[in-house]
Amino acid sequence: MARDHYTPDFDPDCGDAPLTSARQDIVIGRWQGLRELLRATSTDWPLRGHRIRLLAQACAGSSTVESWLAAEPRSADALVLRAATETARSFNLAITAGRGVPIDQARVDAAVLACLQAAEAWPEDPTPWTSLISVARLYRAGVRRQELARWWDELHQRDPYSVEGHLQVLHYYSARWHGTHGLMYDFARDAAGVAPPGSALPVLVQYARVEEFRYVQDTVQGHRAATHFGQHWDHEGTLSDVRRSWERWIRGRAEAAVNPVELRDLNYLAHAACHAGATDIAAALLRMLGRRATRTPWVHTGDPVRQLVRWRKELEVRS
Repeated sequence: MARDHYTPDFDPDCGDAPLTSARQDIVIGRWQGLRELLRATSTDWPLRGHRIRLLAQACAGSSTVESWLAAEPRSADALVLRAATETARSFNLAITAGRGVPIDQARVDAAVLACLQAAEAWPEDPTPWTSLISVARLYRAGVRRQELARWWDELHQRDPYSVEGHLQVLHYYSARWHGTHGLMYDFARDAAGVAPPGSALPVLVQYARVEEFRYVQDTVQGHRAATHFGQHWDHEGTLSDVRRSWERWIRGRAEAAVNPVELRDLNYLAHAACHAGATDIAAALLRMLGRRATRTPWVHTGDPVRQLVRWRKELEVRS
């Protein structure tokens, strides 16, 4: 049998070639490519959310979105991207704050205002509400429960099965931010329970498990952390969750049908299947993914390349 010369492809755009082209425009300060990309994306809300999120991360360190708004101040696409960019910038500042610099609450307020302005500019678009729920995490005490519920209702009315929107609420409810592990898992399982067949929402449970693992890794050290690793992934509850997600989301679909929007979600399910010992599901998912991969969640349990190579070898997955 020929050797499998496997190397994962960690394309930051998840194989979205038009997005890659538009992101190259950001490097040279050209905003027209962003306008054309978002105009072509139109009301494909999952794809729009994916593209806005990744564009915002790239725009956070430049003035490209401000240049676009200066040229077209009434552009709804520009306002939506500006809101996501301000959200990304706020999180970048929060990362710095982890090194002893206070979080600039005025900057968080400005991001919230940008989100509300974007929502007003394009009332049908769920994307500004996703950004709003995301940036709400950065308030020291969170936001009032009624306010979060109102924002969630606005998002849910526009895109009831938004994985990214649900994921932002899940993070908000996590112990790392303004909730508990129990509240986070309850939200994930409730969302998975009402998701229609073929929806990726059941994978929220796998996101929750990674979030809990990261929290524990940050709070324990040495032998306790190593012991927790095995206990966290290798038990019947995790295995049942993996099989339930597979049955409701993936089972019966063509293996080659992987789009950029769901690539990260598929990696989360594959990661959980590998560590939970669901070898049949893990092998099927790794075949489906081929060389396409995202660094998260693999990076939270070791070197992503080594893990992917090892699991493919152990499960005898070939390219």
